[in-house]
Parts: sequence; structure tokens; C-alpha cells
Amino acid sequence: MSEIAVLFEGYSVMSGKDEMIANCSCTLVRGDHNIIVDTMTSWDSEKIINALKQFDITPEDIHYVVSTHGHSDHIGNNNLFLKAKHIVGFSVSHKDKYYSHAFDKGEEYTINQSVKVLPTPGHTLSDVTVVVRSKDGETVAITGDLFEKLEDIENPNIWLEAGSDDPVVQIKHRAKVAEIADQIIPGHGPQFK
Repeated sequence: MSEIAVLFEGYSVMSGKDEMIANCSCTLVRGDHNIIVDTMTSWDSEKIINALKQFDITPEDIHYVVSTHGHSDHIGNNNLFLKAKHIVGFSVSHKDKYYSHAFDKGEEYTINQSVKVLPTPGHTLSDVTVVVRSKDGETVAITGDLFEKLEDIENPNIWLEAGSDDPVVQIKHRAKVAEIADQIIPGHGPQFK
């Protein structure tokens, strides 16, 4: 079983007609493998390093980096984790080696017995969600922008206006994840049941 710590809660607010202030949730999963999910913007490296220190972890101790999709607010500090295998959307790599995985055919990627990565396209066509069986027995889904925030359940315009490459597919994957998860860590808001 794994322990989950939200290092930083994501946020997004419109600050003008054509401007948004946003950053993604950044989550640490500790267990058989140390995993960081979504590494925020490029200006957040010191924040992430300092947050990991609270758990006596350095970037060298991270085994996997999972970026739920390739947007700049989710991949900004991937380069801190040079020993880790990286999963960025449907792409799996380590250094200059790329590994084939059939995310595009709906196949899950298993990291260990308590952590798997599911293909959940919609927001982008290569989005993934990290599903973790936590130490307390709950299933936690770290969804990136599949779910922007809790409020987008009542108001779908929130996730639609944030951008969706395929809203029909995104609705399908939102329902699938909501069915299997006890808790959801969304891309731009606090964790919710």
C-alpha cells in the first residue's frame, strides 16, 4: 500500500478577459516506489525540492514522474528527476529510451501492486490518471485536468472552458474514474470525495 501527500493544491482563476492564474496539483506517492505526479510550472523547482525535504526525499529518490498530460503547468520540473522513469501522457521514457505501451488501446500501466496509470483522454487526447490504493484502503485517483476541481461536477462549463480535446470521451472517463475512486485529487483544486 502507498502513502499519498498532496504537496501543493492546484488552482485556476480568471484574472482578466484573456488571462488566467493557474498551477496544477503536485502529489507525492510513497511506497514500493516514490512517485511524483505533475511537477507544476518551471518556476516552482525550489518549492518542490523543499516540499520533498519534509519527507526526507530528494529528487534522486523519485522512481517515477507521471505527468497527467503535457501542458506546461504539469511538466515544468520534470528535469529535476533524472533517475526516474517518466510517463508524460501516453509517452513512457527514461533518458533517451522510449518504451511502447498501449495506452491508446486502453491498456493500464502497472507501476506496482498499489499504483497503476490509466489512459483517460479527453482534456487532451493523451491524458492519464494515476490510481493508488492507499494505506488506509481507499482508492485515490490523481486525475490531472480530467477533473479541474470539485465545482466542475455541478458546473461542467468549468472543465469545458478549461479546454477539452474530446468532451464526449472526457465525460466517459470522468464517470469511469468517479466509479472506481473513493477520493479524487483534481488538477486545479483540493482533494474531494
